[in-house]
Amino acid sequence: MHEISREQEARQTVVEVTRTYLEMTAPEQYRAVPRDERLRVERVVECAPSFFRYLYREVGRNHYWRDRLGWTDAEIKAYLATPGVSLWVGYVGGAPAGYFELHAREDGSTEIVYFGLLPEHVGRGLGKALLAAAIERGWEGGTKRLWLNTCTLD
Repeated sequence: MHEISREQEARQTVVEVTRTYLEMTAPEQYRAVPRDERLRVERVVECAPSFFRYLYREVGRNHYWRDRLGWTDAEIKAYLATPGVSLWVGYVGGAPAGYFELHAREDGSTEIVYFGLLPEHVGRGLGKALLAAAIERGWEGGTKRLWLNTCTLD
């Protein structure tokens, strides 16, 4: 059994989190935004586990993303090889600015699983363009429902 000290116990904080689910059931529900010429979005076909970890850790750093921090290289490779999973990176000036992950499912839906910007790119007007790219890519291939969930930590 693992015991924690009184000091550790005092540092633990309970945070109430509200989760919200958003969905689109037709591409016409999306109102396109003008392209941002600074942002180039590319699919990462063979992603190194270290790059996957970097994106997840850095984009999620200020949003308490923790679920995948302990994944092994094998777990990352297996996940990225899952049918329907795709990883997309947005670049500004040749450097990563953010990413999104899509998961097209057998039921015809596609989930935007993760989405976000690296901290140094937040507040520069790039989030709208990256989300637009995620929505556009999500509707490709005959998707019937595009959805995501977010929470108050995001």
